[in-house]
Amino acid sequence: MTDCSTLDSLQTRANDKTGLSATAILLIEIALAAGGFGIGTGEFVIMGLLPEVATTYGVSVPQAGHVISAYALGVVLGAPIIAALAAKLPRKTLLLMLMGIFALGNFASALAPGFLSFTALRFITGLPHGAYFGVAALVASSMAPPHRRVRAVGRVMLGLTIATLVGTPIATFLGQLMDWRAAFLMVSAIGALTVALIAIYLPKDRVVEGASMLRELSAFGRLQVWLSMAVAAVGFGGMFAIFSYIAKTVTDTAGLPASMVAVVLALFGIGMNVGNIVGSRMADRSLNGTIGGMLAFNIGLMSVFSLTAHNPVMLCICVFLTGCGFAACPAVQTRIMDVAAEAKTLAAATIHSAFNLANALGAWLGGLVIAAGYGYGATGYVGAVLSAFGLMIFLISVALERKVSGR
Repeated sequence: MTDCSTLDSLQTRANDKTGLSATAILLIEIALAAGGFGIGTGEFVIMGLLPEVATTYGVSVPQAGHVISAYALGVVLGAPIIAALAAKLPRKTLLLMLMGIFALGNFASALAPGFLSFTALRFITGLPHGAYFGVAALVASSMAPPHRRVRAVGRVMLGLTIATLVGTPIATFLGQLMDWRAAFLMVSAIGALTVALIAIYLPKDRVVEGASMLRELSAFGRLQVWLSMAVAAVGFGGMFAIFSYIAKTVTDTAGLPASMVAVVLALFGIGMNVGNIVGSRMADRSLNGTIGGMLAFNIGLMSVFSLTAHNPVMLCICVFLTGCGFAACPAVQTRIMDVAAEAKTLAAATIHSAFNLANALGAWLGGLVIAAGYGYGATGYVGAVLSAFGLMIFLISVALERKVSGR
C-alpha cells in the first residue's frame, strides 16, 4: 500500500510541475476522459444499430456499413491535418473546438434527412477523433511526474475502454428501444458535457514557444515516428481481425447461442479496461518492454485462439485476454510523443490514424481468410501474423534507436 509520505511526495511533485493540486489534476483527467467516453461510444454504437439505420434510409445493411468506413476515414485524415493547422492554438482552445465539433456532428447526425447526408456527417464527426486523443494525452502526460506519465495517459484513455463496456451497450439499448437517432443525441450530450468540464477545470495555457505548422510537420521527417505508426497500424490489427467477426465466431464456431454474443463482447470490454490499467503501470516501469512483451504475448495468444475457438470456455478466456492486449496502447501513445521531439501534437494525434488503419487492415485480412473457407476461428492466425510483423518492426525501431544513441 502507498503510505502517507509517498502521497505527500507525489502531491509535492505535482505542485512543483504544474502548480495544480492532485484534486485539480484528477478533475482535469476526468474531463478529458469524458471526451474519450463520448468518442468511444459514438464510434462503436453504430455497429449495433446498422439494421435500424438501413431501414430508416431504405438501404441494405452492407450499404449502411459504409458510414463506419466514412467515420474511420475522417479519423485517418483529420488527425494529422488538424494537428498541423492548429499548431499555434493553445491546447485548451483546441480541445474545446474539437469536442464542440464532435458534439455538433453527432447532433446533426441524429437529424440527417438522407443517407448521403448522414454518411457525410459521420465523416465530419470522425475528423476530431485522433486530434482530441492526441492533445488530451499530451495534456495528461505534461501534468504527471516522469515515472507516472503512461498512467496519466492511460487514465484519459480509460474513457474509451469504459465506453466499450458501458457507453456503447447503453446507447445501443436506447437506440433500439426508442429510435437509433436517440443514441446519437446521447453521444452529442456527452460531448457537450465534456466541453463544459474542460472549460471549467482545464486552466488556460499558452502556445508552446516556437510552435508552427512546419515544426509539427517535421514529425513526418523522423524515421522513429513512422516506425511507431507502423507498429500501431500492423501490430494491433490482430485485435480487430478477431473482434470484427467475434459474433459469428461465437455462434458458428463455438456453437453458442446468439444471446452469448453480448456476454463475450462484455468480456472483451472488461479485458480492455484491465489491460489499460495494468499496461499503463507496466509501461511506467518499462515502456519498450511493455510494447514488445505485449506483441510477443499476442502472437501466442491469438494462435491459441484459432486452435481452441471451437471450445466455449477457451473462446471466452482468449477473448478476454485479447481485450487485455490494449495494455500496449497507452505505451505506444507515449512512445510516439517521445520520439517526435518538438512535433509532439501531430505525432500524438496521428497515432490514432494508425490505430484506425489497424482496424481496417485487421478486418480486411480476417475477411479474406474467412472468404477463403478457413472459418471464423482462423482470424486468430491473422492476428498472430500481424503481431509478429508488428514485433519485427518494433525491434528494428529499438535497434536503430540504440544505434543512434550509442547504447
